[in-house]
Amino acid sequence: MKEIKLRFEAFLHHQNISEEIVPSLVFLGLLAMAIILLTLSVFVTRIVLRKLIGKIISKTKTGWDDLLIKHRLFKGIGFLVSVIVLKEAVPVLFEDWPKTLGFLNKVLDAYFVFVIIHLVVIFLKATEEHLSGSEVFIEKPLASYFQLFRIILYIIAFILALSIFLGKSPIYLLGAFGAMTAVLLLIFKDTILGLVASVQISANDMIRIGDWIEMPKYNTDGDVIAINLNTVKIQNFDKTITTIPTYYFVTESFKNWRGMQQSGGRRIKRNIMVNIYSIRFVTPEMMERFKKVELISDYLTERQKEIDNYNESRDINTDVFVNGRRMTNVGVFREYIQRYLQNHPGINRDLSLMVRQQPSNEFGLPLEIYCFTKSIHWTEYETIQSDIFDHVLASASFFGISIYQSPAGEDYQRIAGATA
Repeated sequence: MKEIKLRFEAFLHHQNISEEIVPSLVFLGLLAMAIILLTLSVFVTRIVLRKLIGKIISKTKTGWDDLLIKHRLFKGIGFLVSVIVLKEAVPVLFEDWPKTLGFLNKVLDAYFVFVIIHLVVIFLKATEEHLSGSEVFIEKPLASYFQLFRIILYIIAFILALSIFLGKSPIYLLGAFGAMTAVLLLIFKDTILGLVASVQISANDMIRIGDWIEMPKYNTDGDVIAINLNTVKIQNFDKTITTIPTYYFVTESFKNWRGMQQSGGRRIKRNIMVNIYSIRFVTPEMMERFKKVELISDYLTERQKEIDNYNESRDINTDVFVNGRRMTNVGVFREYIQRYLQNHPGINRDLSLMVRQQPSNEFGLPLEIYCFTKSIHWTEYETIQSDIFDHVLASASFFGISIYQSPAGEDYQRIAGATA
């Protein structure tokens, strides 16, 4: 650039141009040349180079290089080339203005630092996205760590740029920042807490991307879609998105349904309230009717033999129902539900399955169904659960069981009609 300036000045002198305007013409000519070079360099790196190298990258098997293009690597290279061009042109253009040249050199040096940091950040973003798609890291909070790296890089760039403008060593500035530790801790409080929480979350495997999280305090019930340094984003089942500070997952309680999802079954735990006044011993007529039910016919036969042997061995008078051992309609009904669940195609028989009584209360006798569905998906789970209780509630009357419900208007009308 210096040689070009000298030749341009010599050319103007040969043209018998006034000495007073030669410096101005040289400055304008060199400025125009610098602008053209700057435009050409940016055009070549951003457009021409991208098309040429982009075709090669698109044919490679690795996805990391594609991510570099996605995050505008060539735009960053264009910035770098522009800095190099300006570093060559500015000293020649402004050599007659020392103070301006000194200031512009500092600006270019600071700009160069930020361009280098920008290129490093591009590589970090591409690496983060590439690792996030890997099976090894897909459920890890990588975004938190990469965000921390970027913050550190930006702080380093700021310190270097400040040291360039002030003409001080970066170590001197770090010492000055050390005296401002309290202020920095206050400014970056959330970031520091988020970093500590991210480490604890990762080390203890508390949450992962894709986990179903329930946090009633914040009306949150949905899937984790992002774990960042400062926040965790959860998409609720109504498609709204809740953002919660990361450190709240260390300080607050929440429910993670991952264990249910990994177990291969989702629990059904629900009661039906049996009217106690409908509970009675099984009569021979009821026994004949119950034996027509295929699921429990063999059970009834074996159970009746066991009871008869017990009563006969002790010479018990069975003419009175309360003497000896007898089956009850609620017991038979409970066994029927148990076998119905065992034969249901939607129930996971490898997990706990039982039908049990709970202590009676003012609403009757709670008969609890406890089992696990094979499907963990919400809609399929609800469908299976509804089908089971549809059948159980409808079959209760066959066993002489009455299901309790609070009296409604229709019940009072029926009583009034019977009384009349």
